Amino acid sequence: MMDDERVLRRWISLEIGKMNDGVVSARVPLQELLDMEKPVAVTRGGKEHRFDRCVLQKISAMITPELCRTLKLPVVFYYSMEVSDSCMLSDPQAFTAFQEIGEFSRERKMEGGTVWVGRAIVFELIRKYPTAVQIMMR
Repeated sequence: MMDDERVLRRWISLEIGKMNDGVVSARVPLQELLDMEKPVAVTRGGKEHRFDRCVLQKISAMITPELCRTLKLPVVFYYSMEVSDSCMLSDPQAFTAFQEIGEFSRERKMEGGTVWVGRAIVFELIRKYPTAVQIMMR
């Protein structure tokens, strides 16, 4: 049974790697993306991730200029099969940005450098800010 479990874990690891191929490998500050003629970043799979300029402008209009310089996009939420109803965010600038644009309550706090967000909320953020928010499997 141990060999079967090891094989299954290896297979799951490979599949998660494939799913994460579309996640941006080096996130880019929002201001830099706005300064690009065609705002793009490279994914883990080596392809272009094109940002929607209208979404970038919408976000930048709702946050402070300082946060516009420091917020790196896309915002990445981490999903683990062990916590099926929530995703984890570990980016303090993204957390602050979501508070500034009214998506997260100002009463909400990060604990230990992370915050757990319900999957339904994360999916709504992806719908509202396409190309600027991604989920990465763990």
